[in-house]
Amino acid sequence: MKYNEGDPEKLKKKFWKSLADSPFLFLQLDGKPGTAVPMSPQLDKDANSSIWFFTHRNSDFCALGAATATFQGKGHDMYARFNGTLTEETSRERFEQFWNNFVEAWYEGGKDDPNIFFMRMDLGQAEIWDGEMGLLDTAKMALGMNVHGDAEEQHVKRADL
Repeated sequence: MKYNEGDPEKLKKKFWKSLADSPFLFLQLDGKPGTAVPMSPQLDKDANSSIWFFTHRNSDFCALGAATATFQGKGHDMYARFNGTLTEETSRERFEQFWNNFVEAWYEGGKDDPNIFFMRMDLGQAEIWDGEMGLLDTAKMALGMNVHGDAEEQHVKRADL
């Protein structure tokens, strides 16, 4: 079975756009499935190998280390699973860059709330699926025809983000 039939660069570009258009992904510490929760990634279009998160100091994520994220785009047009390493982000410039009203709503003390923990996920590899099914593929499925080959062309395994 071939999984690298899709165009990695095309899918990576579509992934980043889809992630920017969606407010949530699921994040979990590796080996600790009970830590999986929806989080709001903070993206920098010029830093496509990292994403940032605000969380509370009592969060399991403060343990840092290896983590995995899963993502479903709006309209089910994109799916991804990617790994990386969580580290504390100490840059005040980055903190200010990503601070917004949606983040502030979670912290009573605003930017100076002592419970804020700001972290960065340095990204590793990903598996990306383009969920966009064309009219022809939809018709084939309705008729019980095999679309596996067509789907392989919209999937990339082990793409570096």
